[in-house]
Amino acid sequence: MGLDRFTAFVPTATNRTYWILVIGLLICTASFGQNRKYLVLLRDKANSPYSISQPEKFLSQRSILRRQKQNIAVLERDLPVNPSYLTQLQQAGAKIWFQSRWLNAVLVETTDATLATIQKLSFVKGVEFGRSLANTRAGVSERSTSTNITNAASKFGEVTPLNYGLSQTQISQLGVDKMHQQGYHGEGILIGVLDAGFLNANKVSFLKPLFDENRVLATYDFVKKETSVYEDDSHGLSCLSAIAATADNQLYGTAYKASFVLLRTEDAATERQIEEANWLFGAEYADSVGVDVISSSLGYSEFDDPTTSYTYANMDGKTALSTRAAQIATETGMVVVAAAGNEGSDAWHYLSAPSDAASVLAIGAVTQTRQRALFSSFGPSADKRIKPDLAALGQGTVVGSPGGQIVQGNGTSFATPLVAGLVAGFWQANPRLTATQVTEALRRSGSQYNTPDDQLGYGIPNFELASTLAKSFTQLLIYPSPFSDEEPLRVQWGEIEANVPLDATLTSVAGKIVWQGRYLSSGMTSFMLPGPGLSAGVYILTLISGDKKRTTKVLKL
Repeated sequence: MGLDRFTAFVPTATNRTYWILVIGLLICTASFGQNRKYLVLLRDKANSPYSISQPEKFLSQRSILRRQKQNIAVLERDLPVNPSYLTQLQQAGAKIWFQSRWLNAVLVETTDATLATIQKLSFVKGVEFGRSLANTRAGVSERSTSTNITNAASKFGEVTPLNYGLSQTQISQLGVDKMHQQGYHGEGILIGVLDAGFLNANKVSFLKPLFDENRVLATYDFVKKETSVYEDDSHGLSCLSAIAATADNQLYGTAYKASFVLLRTEDAATERQIEEANWLFGAEYADSVGVDVISSSLGYSEFDDPTTSYTYANMDGKTALSTRAAQIATETGMVVVAAAGNEGSDAWHYLSAPSDAASVLAIGAVTQTRQRALFSSFGPSADKRIKPDLAALGQGTVVGSPGGQIVQGNGTSFATPLVAGLVAGFWQANPRLTATQVTEALRRSGSQYNTPDDQLGYGIPNFELASTLAKSFTQLLIYPSPFSDEEPLRVQWGEIEANVPLDATLTSVAGKIVWQGRYLSSGMTSFMLPGPGLSAGVYILTLISGDKKRTTKVLKL
């Protein structure tokens, strides 16, 4: 029947129950037939045509070299999803959106009925979170191309026009002016920016050198499944400008000579867990093309559907989907820099995912007088680790707008890319360091490293101090102390001779050997002891390489 006839019908007492049942059946039927997106988890990578001995089949040469430089092995989790599993999912009726190497998962679009069939397949383990990540919307309403940065105020922080740039403050707070004076501007470092869009980035004058010199090496939109990222939200443009802009007497980015991969993972119009899945896919893309540093001014805690929101207890470094992805990203040799969040004055005043990941640099915001910005989210992580890690100018940060103007912005969103650029220049200046060493050096350079708190963590990092600390890393560095399952013990030993084996042994205080390992490098050995399985207590770590021997006590929580 037509809509007008149906809405005009007035049920009587005798037929009301009948129509309630009919309407309920129609609603259930429509829901059951609605397309939704699910992250389907697979059981294994058995009989895969890919092999860890041939990483060039699924990783770029730059990605492989990044791992080799840091003595990071290609693992089974790096292998792509088995193509035969993808084929069977399609044959079952699922539309494939993206696949995840790290989680061995596939984002599919399907109905509930088809999902029930999929879950019966022998190679399917289950569904992430046990529910859909998003309903599929036909004709998604995107932001107008006239969007300016102030449209993102409620989600990302607010901005106001600036007559004249004051970027000297945000540069000098980090010692980046000294970094630039020494000739380090990010040359040769590849930065991946994960954000909500880069509106007009390819048109504004303050980014013209970036595009003239072809330093944007790749772009991808994981929301729309296309390559263009320049017509959506402007938040990513402003974050990019804090790293890459060159506008004389107004704004210079912290690493304005770096190269970039621009990835849209966020739908600014919504807040759903599908965006966390997009973050995962974006991080894997960044890994595969050889990104060195990820800058992510995105955070997840409360969603449009309250039943899917996280609690503070979930900010434990291992629960949120984006957090797990970020942690794995650091383990592939990338430095991940993530915004702590802008909820410091709200009921939810805690940090957000993925900044709670153990090895991620979570960034808080300070004012021009180096005090915590009131909106900057608090730590620690739910399992009591120091968070945020570091802080930078986030109140009155000088950034660019899609109209080509230089403006001021507020938010940890803008503090984050400032630090990401510092990471790039610092790594350029100290190329022998591993990602872990870069992260540790910058933490130790923090203005309050000896008295960290839950507001600014270790404080504001400094290029020159971090560079001084980096010199000690060429000798022997064992950290953290104490270590835990979430933050395993890491060893870097830079004074050993090239091609001389290093033997590491961990024994209990009673003399029982609990772990052994052998490593061979070109003069800078870096490795991580397996934490899980070790009981809490004191252990003895012995390192032997040629005629060099070191023995130290370490504590496991």
